[in-house]
Amino acid sequence: MVTLGITKAITNLTEAHAKLGISPTSDAGFFTEWKEPLPTLTDTEKVRLEHLKQRYLYYADSGAITEGTVNLILLSPFLETLGLFDSPYQVRSEKYIRFEIEDGDTQLDGLIDALVIRDSLWLIVIESKRYGFSVRQAIPQTLGYMFGAPNSPVFALITTGEDYLFIKLDRDSGHYALSDKFTLSTAEGNELYSVAQILKRLVSM
Repeated sequence: MVTLGITKAITNLTEAHAKLGISPTSDAGFFTEWKEPLPTLTDTEKVRLEHLKQRYLYYADSGAITEGTVNLILLSPFLETLGLFDSPYQVRSEKYIRFEIEDGDTQLDGLIDALVIRDSLWLIVIESKRYGFSVRQAIPQTLGYMFGAPNSPVFALITTGEDYLFIKLDRDSGHYALSDKFTLSTAEGNELYSVAQILKRLVSM
């Protein structure tokens, strides 16, 4: 059995499609979980999310932000704001996963940055990338991680801290789909609200 790191074995979407046996779907009804109607946010949550956006922009304007900094100043307090560190949820950081691809003689393995679980149900994978990377660059690697989830469908959130993109993968059908991209770089409003609402919906399913 040959074991390969996900980042080396899957470097682009073409490889992800071929090695995992998956493909994007054009079915508009496949991934509706990120669209309206979504849960409302409390006034306290909105105030906190406004603070997190301004904090992120402060650090971003001061220079490049590493993955570790994004986790500290934004991702962890964001999950805390939504109550995802407390019962009935559990966050597993840097969880190691291993799985076999379809031909049975090769394994892919890797680490995920954060995993939100409820009652042993894998709901959300959070893959934070270094500042300056496009969230789309992380799609192939994230699909590899999602493919190893024990349940299907599985949802993922890729973030750079500034940009956010949700993915839904149904391993049984071999299909996946993406949400729109949300960003903190908008001059008006705070798209972190939408990200929070989508997360609240996914963990309540």
